[in-house]
Amino acid sequence: MEIHELQSVIARTYGAQDRERGVDATFGWFVEEVGELSRAIRREGHPERVVEFTDVLAWLVSLAELCDVDLDGEVARRYGDGCPKCQAAPCVCGVRDPTRP
Repeated sequence: MEIHELQSVIARTYGAQDRERGVDATFGWFVEEVGELSRAIRREGHPERVVEFTDVLAWLVSLAELCDVDLDGEVARRYGDGCPKCQAAPCVCGVRDPTRP
């Protein structure tokens, strides 16, 4: 599934609920899911991690839809050539600390 397809499915499936809930509350759910993903990465097995990764992605897509962000187009624009700073893949901006995002 392409990102634009996922955004369309999420909008059709949850759009009315998301609009009623609003951006702030939807962001709260997203953050909660990120916490669940963190726990799954540290303490649980692969099946639980898969569930949490997909939940985080779905909530992120819901937020993007609420904020009128075309994730597919914007991700392609920003990361389509590799690193958004140096436009290289792999990044040649310098040595990064692998423990930091």
